[in-house]
Amino acid sequence: MRNLLGVIKDRRGQNTVEYLLMLTVVVGVVLVAGVAMKKFMPGMFAQIQQLIMGAVNQLGS
Repeated sequence: MRNLLGVIKDRRGQNTVEYLLMLTVVVGVVLVAGVAMKKFMPGMFAQIQQLIMGAVNQLGS
């Protein structure tokens, strides 16, 4: 009985699981953000390039 209480009070394993779950969530968020950036960034860069070129053309005329 006493040994069983010692095992129940030992929380090292629980802390490890909690850290692994947090790490999994962080990695998942980073992956989703990376996929979203890969999908939307080329279009955004093209729009920025068009804005810059339009401003340069207006200044040059």
